[in-house]
Amino acid sequence: MRRLVPALVLALLGALAVPAASEPEPRIDCENAMSTYEMNVCAERDFKAADDALNAAYRDALKKVPGLAIGEIEQFNAAAWEKALRQSQRAWLAFRDAECRDHIPMFWSGGTGTTVAVLGCMIEKTKARTKELIENYETK
Repeated sequence: MRRLVPALVLALLGALAVPAASEPEPRIDCENAMSTYEMNVCAERDFKAADDALNAAYRDALKKVPGLAIGEIEQFNAAAWEKALRQSQRAWLAFRDAECRDHIPMFWSGGTGTTVAVLGCMIEKTKARTKELIENYETK
């Protein structure tokens, strides 16, 4: 019985954490968001859009690597360049998340503006990285 209770608690918590598939997205006018809830929903939408754009720019950059690499010179060939880009992106994501999810909340001490501040940071940094990737990998 002792083992069953924790398993049931975990199962219940897991079920509560998963949103219903048929649950419609809230209708919120993000141009006039007033409540903390509305601001959070709008910021989450903006971050999703920024993240989608970043992922597209990153995929495009990866596709362009073979055309930019210098032949078979080991340290500058396509495989090395792709590896460097992947490492750079992983490191950048770690930086963004540490800055926005760990550092920025310290200024808010858990206040109601924390989520919007974190998402605002994530949006700003994600858009900047997207712009950087596009500029670095655009066809010259």
